[in-house]
Amino acid sequence: MSTLIAVAAIALYFVFYFTFGKTIRDKLLKSGAAPAAPSERLKDGVDYIPTNKYVLFGHHFASIAGAGPITGPAMAVAWGWLPGLLWIWFGNIFLGAIHDYLALAASVRYDGRSVQFVAQDLIGKKAGKTFSWFILFLCILVVAAFGSIVASQFAGDGRVFFSFVFFCVAALIAGYFIYKTKLGLGGGTLIGLALIVVAFIAGNAMPVKWNSDVYYLIILVYIILASTLPVNLLLQPRDYLSSYFLYFGLLAGGISAIISFAPLDAIPAFTSFSAKLIAGQPTPLWPAIPLIIACGALSGFHSLVASGTSSKQLAKESDALFVGYGAMLVEGFLSTLVIISIAAFGGYALGDKLMATPALGRFVQSFATMVSMNLPFLPMSFMTLFAAVWVSTFALTTLDTTNRLGRYIIQEMALPLKEKNPGVYKVFSNKWVASITIAFVGLFLARTGGYTILWPAFSGANQLLASVVMLTVAVWVKKKLDPKYTMMVLIPAVVLWVTVTAALIWYEIVIIPTFFVDMAKTMNVITGGVVGAINLFMLILNFIMIAGFLKNYKEKKLAA
Repeated sequence: MSTLIAVAAIALYFVFYFTFGKTIRDKLLKSGAAPAAPSERLKDGVDYIPTNKYVLFGHHFASIAGAGPITGPAMAVAWGWLPGLLWIWFGNIFLGAIHDYLALAASVRYDGRSVQFVAQDLIGKKAGKTFSWFILFLCILVVAAFGSIVASQFAGDGRVFFSFVFFCVAALIAGYFIYKTKLGLGGGTLIGLALIVVAFIAGNAMPVKWNSDVYYLIILVYIILASTLPVNLLLQPRDYLSSYFLYFGLLAGGISAIISFAPLDAIPAFTSFSAKLIAGQPTPLWPAIPLIIACGALSGFHSLVASGTSSKQLAKESDALFVGYGAMLVEGFLSTLVIISIAAFGGYALGDKLMATPALGRFVQSFATMVSMNLPFLPMSFMTLFAAVWVSTFALTTLDTTNRLGRYIIQEMALPLKEKNPGVYKVFSNKWVASITIAFVGLFLARTGGYTILWPAFSGANQLLASVVMLTVAVWVKKKLDPKYTMMVLIPAVVLWVTVTAALIWYEIVIIPTFFVDMAKTMNVITGGVVGAINLFMLILNFIMIAGFLKNYKEKKLAA
């Protein structure tokens, strides 16, 4: 069964990439005739930097993936392995890949501007301002959810922290050889890969066991620095080298899944429509599934990465198919492997015990078991460390990318104050102040809150943003590209919007009040109150955005 599902996923993704994806590139976007990319026309050596598509793929994928395509599917098996798998495949093909590709292409056509700028042009000024608040709240929730993941990974396995530290040093060294010497990409890559091996050896030899508060402080400092330094100093080489974690993990996991011929009998295909999942409450499969499976199926956060950093580094528009569309399909295959490894090699009991085991711990153990059993030359001890570092590295990549994007948003939102209140504008336009604001608020929620409230809050905001972005690009397709392709974007966007809006209303009514039942749990009450307020505000913004969309979709001319 594992073999059949792995092969089916590979075939499905290849077919849609070379048919559906190329149709969008050649027929809808006509990228072959597109003008020079913003990275060439607006080159500044900081944000606008023409980048090899393979290097950019690594940066883009590492930024969009994080621990999302692992955490969500690992939690969703509470419903059984089949519902999550079907949502992943459906989401990849009809939602995620189209969303990512068109968001990236639209940003390129708008000189690498953000999605909120695109929304302002297509739907109106009110939409642009609303989008900014959307993204600001999402960035805070991303830092909270992924900060919690990283801190727990560092605290849970003493080998992981220093493995990551040495990996960052390896990335700095590799970046120097790639950008500053004649060795270039090839020589720098070989040096970087050799140093990754050293990082694993050193991390394994230097396990540390610190309090989680120490790790939160380290994460705070790290993401502030990483999000303010020039993108090609740390982010690009680190994300590029991170992509080799992906290649190795996908190769080892894919081969293991294909040759194992293992039955998916560790958990049933379907357990219950309302498994106990979010905050220990019965969680209905519909509409709550987008609150659990985030990045593995689709993700609004991807549009922020696409328009925030990747569109400014794309060497030519035709590369967007490989970087945007391709990365989303690869992420879907990763989530497929998560489902396979847990369903075939997880061996966990059902019911409350299933969810009592942390989702990422379940993945690390089952993935390491699957690979070590089928590829004996990769021992269990190494694969356990590899899987844990893999998760932490990708989660930290998402954290610093999110903090960079959050910095952009705060700086943009401060612009109206430039003439009205220069002093306040000077404070919030400062890159260090903006970076610290996002990092501190997000990590405060991570430290004080429960993971089962933070993850669905992030995921819901994430999916809601994806639906709004898809509705925005549907207007772009209709009014600036080719109207006959509009329904390809509009229909799945409406389905997603209805589902995730219903899910967030359920979350606000059912889940948030549970954190006020026991007032002795002060930290959970604080986090529940803040997250509940953010969720409610985003729902209000959501309906404002939809009103703007409906008004401008019907008009023949674009909003002024």
